[in-house]
This record gives sequence, C-alpha cells and structure tokens, in this order.
Amino acid sequence: MTYLAGIAASDGIAIAPAYLLTEPDLSFERVAVADTDAEVARLDAALAQAKEEITAIRDLALDALGEHEAQVFEAHLLVLGDPELTDQIKNTIRNEKVNAEAALRDVSGMFIQLFKSMEDNPYMQERAADIKDVSERVLAALLGVKLPSPATISEEAIVIAHDLTPSDTAQLNKKYVRAFVTNIGGRTSHSAIMARSLEIPAIVGTKEVTHVVKDGDLLIVDALEGKVLVNPSEAEVAEYRQKAQAFADQKAEWAKLVSAPSVTKDGKHVELAANIGTPKDVSGVLANGGEAVGLYRTEFLYMDSADFPTEDEQYEAYKAVLESMAGKPVVVRTMDIGGDKELPYLELPHEMNPFLGYRAIRISLDQRDMFKTQLRALLRASVHGNLRIMFPMIATLSEFRSAKSFYEEVKAELVAEGVAVADGIQVGIMIEIPAAAVLAHQFAKEVDFFSIGTNDLIQYTMAADRMNEQVSYLYQPYNPSILTLIKHVIDASHAEGKWTGMCGEMAGDQTAVPLLLGMGLDEFSMSATSILKTRSLLTKLDSQEMKALADKAINECTTVDEVEALVAEAVAKATGQA
Repeated sequence: MTYLAGIAASDGIAIAPAYLLTEPDLSFERVAVADTDAEVARLDAALAQAKEEITAIRDLALDALGEHEAQVFEAHLLVLGDPELTDQIKNTIRNEKVNAEAALRDVSGMFIQLFKSMEDNPYMQERAADIKDVSERVLAALLGVKLPSPATISEEAIVIAHDLTPSDTAQLNKKYVRAFVTNIGGRTSHSAIMARSLEIPAIVGTKEVTHVVKDGDLLIVDALEGKVLVNPSEAEVAEYRQKAQAFADQKAEWAKLVSAPSVTKDGKHVELAANIGTPKDVSGVLANGGEAVGLYRTEFLYMDSADFPTEDEQYEAYKAVLESMAGKPVVVRTMDIGGDKELPYLELPHEMNPFLGYRAIRISLDQRDMFKTQLRALLRASVHGNLRIMFPMIATLSEFRSAKSFYEEVKAELVAEGVAVADGIQVGIMIEIPAAAVLAHQFAKEVDFFSIGTNDLIQYTMAADRMNEQVSYLYQPYNPSILTLIKHVIDASHAEGKWTGMCGEMAGDQTAVPLLLGMGLDEFSMSATSILKTRSLLTKLDSQEMKALADKAINECTTVDEVEALVAEAVAKATGQA
C-alpha cells in the first residue's frame, strides 16, 4: 500500500478505482506510404470513431449540464464534418504519400495558425481551439490511444489529474465520480470550489499522484484528513467504509438543521449565506438552509457566453436568483474578469502580473458601456427581491465614489425612462486589497456594507500567489496579521452602524469560524455544502468566549501554529471533546 498526502479541499471519503485524466502520448513518426487508399480508409475510420465519441460526450453534457454547456461539443461535430478540413487531409495523404497522422497534423496545424492570426475576430480565434481539440481526438483514434474525458466516465471512479480546469470539473458526473485527486492546487482553486459545490470529495496539491497511481488502482480518498491510500488492504477498506458511514451519519445530523436559525450557544444570531456562480446554484443554497446569497459571481455569465451578455440576458439571470431567494438578501458582485478569468471576446493586454493588473472594477470604470449594461440589468431586476450590489477590487475611495456615482447616474436614467427600481438597494465593496482594509474606517462612512474576500486579501497581504505551489505555505488564513486586518474592517463597519460579511473560503473554514464569530462578523458566506456543519458548530460556541479567543489570537499569538492550537483547544472544550 502506498500513502499520499495532500490538501483536503472538499470533505468526504471515497473508495473506487482510479481513472487517470492525463494527457496521453500522441507522438508519431512521419512515414511515406505506398497504399494511399488504405491510409484514407484509416482516416475515415478514425473520423467515425471521433464522431461517435464526441456525440456521446455531447449527449452526456446535455443531460448533466444543460444545452449551453453542450454547445462546445456541437461545434466540435461541425469541425469534424467540415469537408474543407477533411478533404484537404485526404488530398495531402494522396498527393504527398504520407501517413494519415502526418497529413492530419499538417492540415490542422495550418488551420489553427490561420484562425489564431485573426486577432480582430474573437469568434474565429475560438475555432482554433475547436480544431485543436478535434484533431487531437482523431489523432488518438489513429494511434489507438485512449483520450480521457471526464464526461465519458460511466463506472464508479476516482479521477486523477495534474489539475482540473473548471470545464473538466463541470463535466464530472456525480453518479459515477466518487472523488478527484490532483498534483497541484489549493483550497481556493476553482476546481476545489466547484468540488464543494458538487459535493464531490477532493484532495489537491499531492504533487505526485499522477506519477504514483496507475489506471485501475484501487484508491481510498480520505478528504477529511487529506490522505490517499493506493491499493489498500482489505482491512483498510473495511475501516474506511466504517469511517465513510460515520461521516454520512454526521451529514444526516447536520441536515436536521436546514430550517434552524443560525444562533450561537448564548443566542447571538449571525447570517449564514452561500456563494453562487449561476442561477441553478440557488437550489443548493436553499437545500442547505442558506439564509442569503452572500456572493453571486456574475463573471460566469460572461465566461459562459460567446459574446458580451445582453442587458435582457443579464436581467433574466439576476431576476431568477432574486425570485428564487424569495426576499432573502442577494449580494451581486459586478463583473470580476481579469487575473485568471479571461474572456475570448474581450481583448485584455498581456500583463506580467494580471492579478495586480487590469481587472474587475478597473475594467468596469474604463469600459463604461459594458458596466452600464450590467448596472441597468441589476437595477431592473431589483424589484424582484432583496438586491445588494458589491463592487470588487476597490483600492481607493475615489474608485468607490466613481463607481457609486456612475451607479446613481444609471439609476436616474432608468427612473426617467419610467422603469421601476427598488428602494433602499445597499451598495458595498469587497475588501480584498490591503489598502482598502487599512482605510476601512474611512470607507465605512460611505459604503453600506463590506464583504471580505479572503482568497485575494491573504495572497496580497502575504505577497504570495495562492496558485503557486512553491509559496503555498504562505497562504495563511489564521496568521495574526490577517486576523488583525479582518478585525479592523469589522470594527470599522460597526463604528458606522454598517455590517461586514465574508465571502472568501475562510468563512466556511471550521478553524476560522470561532475566530470570526469572536471578531463580530455579521455574515458568513461559503460553499452551500459548508452551511449546515457551520450552523452545527455555531450552536456549540459562546460568542463572548469566542471574543476572548479572538482577542488572544490577535494580541498574544505570533504564528499560525499557535493560533491553530489555541482554537483547537477552545473548540474541543466547547464541543465536549476536551
């Protein structure tokens, strides 16, 4: 038995065979052929196989994810059936008397470069990616190599990959995929966040799982403790089946709290909210007893579209969320594109450090037509529920004032047009830049609320890219410096009669929750699947005792280890496990 350690990114325990989602070897030699007809026949067979595979993937995506997500595979089928591409490959085989692999690479490479060069036509540039994906599938068929795809998994499996893209994760079918494990990543990576939304156990950052595990190896994934057991003994399998049952029983206990209020042992109420990316995520919020949406990431509206979403398209999405939440608060973050989130149809400058560059509110204030479309859609939708609007990546008061002024202009225009707009819409900011956190006492005089985005606040404060494995040890939510900043923000808002929420992953972190409660955090927004266990924990905590705990962590602790030990002792005492 081999043992691997990683970061527990999404709770749970799974036992199943490994499915390696790794890039296969598609290398080949260019060779001359005498029988070109036989080579064309090989190509036709490979094209037919690729068509069958893509059709199957499309049907699975359509069933599991919906029509929009399946459209990419429709595009792949169109490429595959384009005679301009396939005829040219066959002509190359016949005229140059080369093997089908070489002809495929030559012709597809030419088309890819042609479409990539069309810089003024984003749609055609996207076709380059489609041709690349399709040609690789045909090449794999020619070589007799399996091209793995998460959408085609039809038996119980644990997916093993170097990393998973958001689209890879979206294709995971919960019916068969029991867990996933990756070489890289952290708790705040997109795949980890999506795994929590899908309720799939996940371990990331193992560094070597793709090198150690082979296809079909039996695995135990303990995503409660961050362990992977490769080819375990029967006794270990039996032990972990019991552990998995115990966790299932624990979840059943948490489920009893779906309709319960979020109150501490001494009766203090806090709001437990959820982070969402699309309207369809609301069902998970309600199923887990969410009292609000603390973060609606609107950038997915843009990322899932072939062009800028129209005002009406955005209005329908916002309306759907507001109506589904039936009067419960919904905090909508305006577009947060940039950094690691790009749009094929929005030409952004190449930057040495995009996380510190042209992104989020900086784009919105620069490209006002796009910003206006979003604000109009939000304001129109406001009459359908309890809308709160939040501007991301605010660094200075002048940025907030500029965004708020523009918001008021757009609102006045709509009212002048006779369009109904809700009264009392709260307008706030994300606190994710240290400059804004330090000046929170000034911001609090002008904003309606703060929402602390800890994923970025931590990486900016520690000067450590949260996606960089070499410095991942510096992603320290419990560092006294981070805790000091958070407490300053909360205290600043309360001094002005305002409220502070948190929409970073720290809000659902069971070690952080006692500290945040003690600091007076008003709203905890997290992955929907973390709400019930957080509500359960809160019922065991006394807010005044946690206040003393937070003060001690900030004023007396000097390291993360000291803070973790302090919290562990306090929680053990509070839950009767001391």
